[in-house]
Amino acid sequence: MFDLNGRKALITGAGQGMGFGIAKALKDAGADVYINDLYKGRAEKAAKDIDAMAVPGDITNAEVRNDFLKITGNIDILINNAGVPVKMPTSLNHAHKLKETDYQRQLDLNFNSIRGLCMMYLPEMKKRKHGRILIITSESHRLGFSMGLSHYASAKSAALGYMRQLASEVGSFGITINALSLGSMNNFDGHERAAYSTMVGRAGTPQDVGAASLYLCSNEASWMTGQTIPLNGGACTA
Repeated sequence: MFDLNGRKALITGAGQGMGFGIAKALKDAGADVYINDLYKGRAEKAAKDIDAMAVPGDITNAEVRNDFLKITGNIDILINNAGVPVKMPTSLNHAHKLKETDYQRQLDLNFNSIRGLCMMYLPEMKKRKHGRILIITSESHRLGFSMGLSHYASAKSAALGYMRQLASEVGSFGITINALSLGSMNNFDGHERAAYSTMVGRAGTPQDVGAASLYLCSNEASWMTGQTIPLNGGACTA
């Protein structure tokens, strides 16, 4: 089960943290993996660590995205993991102080770039009658936090609405589109996250996200589409 031999995957924002955890899980399952990261050095180091290929660049730039297609060719798996812009403002309780540019930056990264990549890779997926697209989101799309995340959560919600509609359009072509909604994560900054809100007594890890992503990218998940799946250690149940 979960054999990805012969599959080709592109993971955005995968130079570290959750994205790298996903890249490693897919590589271990046999996929040919392309690692994107905003920073060239980080993408190249991560790619070297797991014998993958680096595709650095800013995915909010349409010309950069077009270059990806020239490098990767057609892919089977697209994982939209990049989602936190550099120097994201998080003023406590101050949504009214966020600027228009703050909202636009989030929309460009968390919605427009996803839409652009999907439209670029979907035509060949439809021709080949197979594809897996995954969006990594956060529980901020459905839970309110006093962390100044209105711009971030709004963009994430837009991507999820897009995911559901697109999944309904391409399901008959053997293409599934889902989202993983993450809770508190121990990611890559060296700080242990508080786990008091999880039922399992710990925060999530890149390995947890990699395992869930592997299932959703596999042939075994062919009947799972249009879903936003909570991965939060039981912090919020449904």
